[in-house]
Amino acid sequence: MDLAIRAIVLYLFVTFVMRAVGRRELSSLTPVDLVLLIVMGDAIQQGLTQDDYSVSGAVIVVSTFAVLQVFSAWLGFRSHKFRVVLEGRPVVLIDNGELVDPNLRRQRLTTDDLAEEMRQQQIASFDDVEWAILEANGRISFIEKSPSN
Repeated sequence: MDLAIRAIVLYLFVTFVMRAVGRRELSSLTPVDLVLLIVMGDAIQQGLTQDDYSVSGAVIVVSTFAVLQVFSAWLGFRSHKFRVVLEGRPVVLIDNGELVDPNLRRQRLTTDDLAEEMRQQQIASFDDVEWAILEANGRISFIEKSPSN
């Protein structure tokens, strides 16, 4: 039972930390982000199992995480408020070709980060973008301006 309680506490803590750290796709992790995830995983393992290296202990911890994940997904499906807390809301980064600086700062994104994402989607200039939105999953969606008639 002790392992299950530790798993619940650490699951909630990790969920909070990942939400606080911000949105990033796995493909855009920097080497420092990757090392942090590895170190964090090792630290969590030590806090979860302490000196328990048994198979049954591992099964309890993994099962508890799985149940918590399924429960969180179900609760997010059933409750809009919980989904917003867990996943966040989309954030507008460009509005009619103009950068929304407070949102960029809040999300810790630079204009270079945004320009790189634009180049990957073959968009040349901020002026060509009607909207840029940082989605809840960490991807940036661009909606280009319509050509003038």
